[in-house]
Amino acid sequence: MAPHPRHLLTLEEFSPKEVEGLLVLAAKVKKSPAQYQKALASQSLAMIFDKSSARTRISFDIGMNQLGGHALFINGTEIQIGKRESVGDTAKVLSRYVQGIMIRTYAHSIVEGLAENSAVPIINGLTDSHHPCQVLADFQTVRENFKKLKGLQLVYVGDGNNMTHSLMIISAKTGVHCRVVCPEGYEPDASILKSAQTEGKKTGSRIEITHQVKGSAKGADVVYTDVWASMGQEAEKEKRVRDFQGYQVDEKLMAECPQAIFLHCLPAHRGEEVSAGVIDGKQSKVWDQAENRLHAQKAVLITLMGKRGKS
Repeated sequence: MAPHPRHLLTLEEFSPKEVEGLLVLAAKVKKSPAQYQKALASQSLAMIFDKSSARTRISFDIGMNQLGGHALFINGTEIQIGKRESVGDTAKVLSRYVQGIMIRTYAHSIVEGLAENSAVPIINGLTDSHHPCQVLADFQTVRENFKKLKGLQLVYVGDGNNMTHSLMIISAKTGVHCRVVCPEGYEPDASILKSAQTEGKKTGSRIEITHQVKGSAKGADVVYTDVWASMGQEAEKEKRVRDFQGYQVDEKLMAECPQAIFLHCLPAHRGEEVSAGVIDGKQSKVWDQAENRLHAQKAVLITLMGKRGKS
């Protein structure tokens, strides 16, 4: 095992060239999966779920299987990471058994603690602060539709949450302009915004925040939204539904950008953050986007845990 493995924590630790490399590899894996069917032969991935999931669990499990490896599901309530045993000790023990660890949890500090103590790659399957695997699939979908990324305009309508943070980061890495449209008081983390804007200056990407919905999608190539109340925010749902009134992606908003595609990380609440007509309409690419979780994550697994397949 490598003494200093490469981790995927936020995508901030990847250069623009490396992010592009992941997306290129994801496209290759999707086009020619047979070339990579032994890329992770005899390797095992531990999958820790403090937060339940459908797409994350299924796509990582199938992805490892299709790469010739094995995925082990670990219920977070069983190991109680950071409670029954320290985060560092958990990382050290699992490192003796598996060749990679994916975790879907709440506090981002848990992922960082695993990375500090692990002898194998740590993959962030989701935290309250970041969702890098999802945005790799998102940008694979964008790349498929527009054959490029640099110079495109992405408009995100909704809460300044983990999806917003990761979308700003990957936009800055790839030269995509990102406009976040949110109610006052629901802006993304200021330090992550500043970091993305700094990175964006190097790639020609503009990262901006606005509270004005009307006209915000004009010129957009991609319109994106997420649920108003994420997992763990159920108690705030009633207030959030009130605060986010007017921030729905509907037919009227999409009419501002008839050339745009619509994306949603799912699960979706039709009638809240998105109308049924949009998510089920001709501009929607959410099902391609969901499929691309499999291909983008296979690219991550190959890059971090094994040797690349043939070009």
